[in-house]
Amino acid sequence: MQDDSAELVACIPRLRRYARALMRDVAGADDLVQDTMERAWRRLASWRRGAAMRPWLFGIMHNLHVDRLRKAGLSTVELDEDTPQPVAAAHDTLELRDLQTALASLAPGQREVLLLVALEEMSYEEVAATLAIPLGTVMSRLSRGREKLRAQMEGRPVAAPLKVVK
Repeated sequence: MQDDSAELVACIPRLRRYARALMRDVAGADDLVQDTMERAWRRLASWRRGAAMRPWLFGIMHNLHVDRLRKAGLSTVELDEDTPQPVAAAHDTLELRDLQTALASLAPGQREVLLLVALEEMSYEEVAATLAIPLGTVMSRLSRGREKLRAQMEGRPVAAPLKVVK
């Protein structure tokens, strides 16, 4: 049990990073991490020993986040003015803002998959287990999210996902 709690605590920095990227609000992200840790601690007995704890924790966080969005009527949280921004050159700062704006414009499912793969370096299988979606859906959302992000960062128009057939 002590090893389990140590592994649980070791996951906190990654949970915080993902929550901040997901929520774009420091206070809300910290609340989400705290709620995730509380729920994980209460349900630690349900975690399968030998299985990776990180995807299990991210699954709990994802479910809590989705529940909050449903309760709030799918409202979004704007960037907090007190959110610390990295110190960088003006060009880097503008590029970072463009990236944040582009990420925020992605569909929630695409953003979640992209953040878990790119930021948290999870495998597609881990992402599928975390979000409780099929592997093909992970790959599809990732592909569409990357393409939309790439187009926006390059200043290209984003292609419509559906074509009109006459």
